[in-house]
Amino acid sequence: MGIVVNQSIKNVVITCLGFGIGAVNTLFLFTHFLEKEYYGLVSYLISASNLIWPLLAFGVQNTLVKFFSSYTNQEQQNKFLSLMLVLPLGIALVLGSIAIVFYSSLLDFFNEGNTIVKPYVWTIFVLAFAGAYFELFFSWSKVKLKSVFGNLMKELFLRVTISALLFMVYLKILSVDQFIYALVIAYVLRMLIMLLYAFSLHQFKFSFSVPDNVVSVLKYSSLILIAGSVATLLIDLDKAMIERYMPIENLADYQLSAFIAIVIIIPSRAMHQITYPLTAKLMNEKAYSGLKELYTKSSITLLTISGLLFVLIICNVHELFAMLPEKYELYIWVVILIGGVKLFDNFLGNNNSILYNSDYYRIILYIGVGMAVLMVVLNLICIPVFGITGAAMATFTSVVCYNLAKLWIVNTKFKMHPFSRNTFVAVLLIVLFVLGFYFWEFPFHPVINITLKSFLITISYIVIVYALRVSADINSLLKKYISR
Repeated sequence: MGIVVNQSIKNVVITCLGFGIGAVNTLFLFTHFLEKEYYGLVSYLISASNLIWPLLAFGVQNTLVKFFSSYTNQEQQNKFLSLMLVLPLGIALVLGSIAIVFYSSLLDFFNEGNTIVKPYVWTIFVLAFAGAYFELFFSWSKVKLKSVFGNLMKELFLRVTISALLFMVYLKILSVDQFIYALVIAYVLRMLIMLLYAFSLHQFKFSFSVPDNVVSVLKYSSLILIAGSVATLLIDLDKAMIERYMPIENLADYQLSAFIAIVIIIPSRAMHQITYPLTAKLMNEKAYSGLKELYTKSSITLLTISGLLFVLIICNVHELFAMLPEKYELYIWVVILIGGVKLFDNFLGNNNSILYNSDYYRIILYIGVGMAVLMVVLNLICIPVFGITGAAMATFTSVVCYNLAKLWIVNTKFKMHPFSRNTFVAVLLIVLFVLGFYFWEFPFHPVINITLKSFLITISYIVIVYALRVSADINSLLKKYISR
């Protein structure tokens, strides 16, 4: 676990900084420097591209991690990496050609009331292409157990760039149109930087031959393509569906509430950068005892840390919205439902890594397709009835069902699960803290209120977690810093 802890700490710091800058962008710069409808537009373009890039990537970001360590010589590694580079490009050329031919018909699918979207539809494809290849090169660095730089580019580069671009809009250096085009350029630049870094980690020579087990690689990629697309649908489909049924400015309200809740995912995003390749290595070596230990420890550690973030968010969200322009509305159930989903995601630990690196990933494919269909149906039903909150309800129900299915599969096929006595202790602790602090408000300025309440919650939570020994890794880390 040493390398996990070492790089995870660095990734946590980077991810926290990234989310901090992202929070400033989302909650303050976007809300003050852009009109609400343009804020909704930018959110929609990014969400739509997130739905498409897994299709362009053809699952290579996961395939690379799963199969790279199985090749023992440079020649086979080069053949494999060459195939990984070519696959997304081929998919992009085919889909891009189709999009160009049917571009006029494609525009008709967008909400007629949201005419602001149509001039920028083409940027969705460019953003998706850049995102697909960035993830490929990020995985390239992960298999070399070098995740920190990639995480830096993923979590910090774009957010810092967006901050700078928003200030340029505020200073009237850029128009809103130019801001959107500059954002597209930033995505492409990030991809190119990651390409150079990935090539620096491995002496690569392009090969026109295919690796020995090309059939297994392509079969895995095609199935992961669908599974990965399903996972992305469960994250971003709600935003796309809101654009379909409601004015684009409503997406800005949803984006604000959802982003606040999504902060809960910070710990898992940081730790997964290194646990994913380690899981692949353990499974290739059939080291199931080590795999079970990694599964259990990653689950309770992530649940405990993300639980603190969940409590802080729920208990401070009203004060946070008090600092935003009045035109933005808080949807508290969106925060609770999306936050609950992210808390569940953290609890899974390295569950996804186990499934995607096993022979049972086909089962996830079938279940995932069913969950995606369920989510579409729920959005069609809930958004017209419950509005923005309906989108969160659909997401919550679909993702919870999906996660329960994944837990069941790992338990059935590998005879392991992440549950322990401490799991229930952590959940009880989270519930008690929410109930204890949600209705408690200080009669001061919102910033002071958030600071005081966060301090009390954090200190109390850490002390109790340490005393109850909820997570061995957290206690070990705390002891290390206390001794220093």
